[in-house]
Amino acid sequence: MNQLAPYAANPDKSIGRRYDELPSPLRNAFQRDRDRIIHSTAFRRLEYKTQVFVNHEGDLFRTRLTHSLEVAQLARGIARTLNLHEDLTEAIALAHDLGHTPFGHAGQDALNECMKDYGGFEHNLQSLRVVDKLEQRYAGFDGLNLTFELREGILKHCSVKNAKNLGDVGERFINKTSPSLEAQVTNFADEIAYNNHDVDDGLRSGLITIEQLQEVQLFAENLQLVRTNYPKIESRRVIHETIRRMINTLVVDLCETSAKRITKLDPKNIAEIRQAPYLVGFSEAMRAKNLELKQFLRRNLYQHYKVNRMSAKAERIIRELFETFFIDTGLMPYEYQAYAKQDKARAVSDYIAGMTDRFAIREHQRLFTVE
Repeated sequence: MNQLAPYAANPDKSIGRRYDELPSPLRNAFQRDRDRIIHSTAFRRLEYKTQVFVNHEGDLFRTRLTHSLEVAQLARGIARTLNLHEDLTEAIALAHDLGHTPFGHAGQDALNECMKDYGGFEHNLQSLRVVDKLEQRYAGFDGLNLTFELREGILKHCSVKNAKNLGDVGERFINKTSPSLEAQVTNFADEIAYNNHDVDDGLRSGLITIEQLQEVQLFAENLQLVRTNYPKIESRRVIHETIRRMINTLVVDLCETSAKRITKLDPKNIAEIRQAPYLVGFSEAMRAKNLELKQFLRRNLYQHYKVNRMSAKAERIIRELFETFFIDTGLMPYEYQAYAKQDKARAVSDYIAGMTDRFAIREHQRLFTVE
């Protein structure tokens, strides 16, 4: 690890954990956070939760697990360049999707609709709920008892109303302050990863084409570089070479722009980072190119009729599972039945949100199919 910048998060100066623990003689606090996340049940389940495509649609598409690993790789590299704490950045990246439902954003939207009269559902808040409460592994506490800095980094966005119920970790949304630079880096690494890898999965699936993508400046510029340097390259390698250049272009711009902003502010400690506006970000020109790519994917991939068909099936499964379990909580495992006596809707939501794609499909079949 490079020499830490004075404004980087420092495990020796962490705000701490919710429950006091003796420090490890071998690992810093952020390493312990990362290790607890990797060993958690919720992290393993990410292997069978999808981004855009339902898990059984194909074996080569991204899952939440592969996405989280890709985000961690990007985020750690950016953190190293900016002299930030790599372990914390990696841990935030690995934890950021722990609360996602099965079936990607379609599942989240459906579950949020089911929960509209009971506080709603938001995957950032659910990720925090997973690490604070739902993981049941340790004798002395519920959850993983992660550091404040890691928990803060999980919350990419949060309404003031919800923030008021989150204690210290919600205060920045009330006070309009910023998170650590490690959290800011992870937010952008997440965006870079899913945009560019959705391009790859979209091309692999045949739902979008190279010809369509040439309307997008960021793609067209890098495609031209590949074809100029490798005029006889085969199509599969053209895609990979173009996407990796797109990612590199975005990462280099992010690092250079962020470093300039940090240098201009010249912060002396992390407290000054929290009082400043976001320092991590793209240049204005690159922000526009990235936005154009996002808008292209929304129109041509996320709203493609075949994706809409998958989403419609996913939403129906989530809705029918929720309605059935809400009517009869005795159909859920015992631990969720017990919690349902305190908060029925949230217990049903927790159970469904923790499902993988294939488990949700099987559970739906068990309840509605006569064999």
